[in-house]
Amino acid sequence: MTIQEITFHKEDQTFDCKSIQIDPKALAITIVAFANADGGDIAVGVSDKTRKIEGVDQHTEKLNELLRVPLDFCNPTVSITSELLPCTDKDGNENHILLMHIPASSELHANQADEAFMRVGDKSRKLSFEERIQLMYDKGERYYEDTAVYDATVDDIDMAAVERYTELIGYTKSAKQYLHENNSFITTNAKREEQVSVACILLFGKYPQKFFPRGRTRFIRYKGTEERVGAEMNVIKDVAFEGTILDQVKATIAYLETQVEEHTFLGQHGQFVTHRDYPKFVIQEMVVNACCHRAYNIKGTEIQIKMFDNRLVFESPGRLPGTVKPSNIRHTHFSRNPKIAQFLKAYDYVKEFGEGVDRVCRELEANGTPHLSFHLDDFILKITVPKVTERVIEKDVKVTEKVIKTHQEVIEKVIEKAVALNEKLTENRISIINLIIENPYISKSELSKHVGISENSISRNIEAMRDKYLRRVGPNKGGFWEIID
Repeated sequence: MTIQEITFHKEDQTFDCKSIQIDPKALAITIVAFANADGGDIAVGVSDKTRKIEGVDQHTEKLNELLRVPLDFCNPTVSITSELLPCTDKDGNENHILLMHIPASSELHANQADEAFMRVGDKSRKLSFEERIQLMYDKGERYYEDTAVYDATVDDIDMAAVERYTELIGYTKSAKQYLHENNSFITTNAKREEQVSVACILLFGKYPQKFFPRGRTRFIRYKGTEERVGAEMNVIKDVAFEGTILDQVKATIAYLETQVEEHTFLGQHGQFVTHRDYPKFVIQEMVVNACCHRAYNIKGTEIQIKMFDNRLVFESPGRLPGTVKPSNIRHTHFSRNPKIAQFLKAYDYVKEFGEGVDRVCRELEANGTPHLSFHLDDFILKITVPKVTERVIEKDVKVTEKVIKTHQEVIEKVIEKAVALNEKLTENRISIINLIIENPYISKSELSKHVGISENSISRNIEAMRDKYLRRVGPNKGGFWEIID
């Protein structure tokens, strides 16, 4: 992290600021809480109240005392790393900030008073006796991702995939060095043999299903609202997605988008509005959660995503992890597979730890849809996402008529108009119209990406359709497109 990032980064699940004057016992609480959760960084020498940079250079004795906290005040010891970052303090003098890196630990840690804490959002929460016992149990399950995969070798790793990741995170050494030096992806046993971890195979394997045949994601679509078998079987689609976790996440989200139904209607302000059965973010977050938090030590089944006429059901091996319960899931976070979670965060699939489920609930609430529901069936966690029911909110405006049109109906009207004008709409122009129906604010660069032609070609096609099939409302920046049908 840079000094600027530290100054403006809000305190959250994996980051905290502390004054150099902090009491060692108080610092131990934050270190223990990070180690028991997802790990994190503590910037010492920055006021957590004012965010003013105090620095640590004039407090050598205090600094050494704080550096001993993981050894003297944590039980068992927390293995941290630290660095001094050069900075300019609040008085304009050259100084340093101590940045402590606390890894997620496979052990349960407590302070000198034998109190266990866990990071929840931007707070370090003390655990009850029951939560402490539960966390001890779950930490054993959680670190299955560090287990060596029997018979896996370096030849089973796709080094090109590792290189793409190291380039993304700014790691400058070789791909193999990264695997040896980070996250215990490759370790050496007592016989000096290289061992490849579960997380390494799942994230970078050439073919992870060689070792985890059911380590895949399966989509099943049913006709109706019930799951029927035998002669009444009502499965109409059954598709499996394999490869690395990143491959599965990308492919599953893309396929689900083809199954989500949309309808477009002309809103009260004269622009088309599109409603979806399931919001985009909800789809992405639920897929990522399933792939990120499943118990990979349960090998008898895969992740299953079942679509019914009125709901989506995400079935993932394993129960709710750690101290997470249906009652606190919106604001409590625990990664069963922290290395996998960190990987997906680098690819921007995980936004901020602990915020995804809360946003899913907020998006569903905004659409007038009931919350997620949770059910544990033996060792399978089932999360149900209800289908969004269409509703229109009217505030101070009386809408006398709402015109609902599907994409196809709008396109058909436009094509009819083209025939009347003795013109023929090309496939590219129909694609442009379709994309504008979906998103009236779409940019030319986004159109270029989706249609597969250059921005100049997009501009030429738009100009050819302007004022006949398309109308620009507002300025080039900040305005939107309307379909003239």
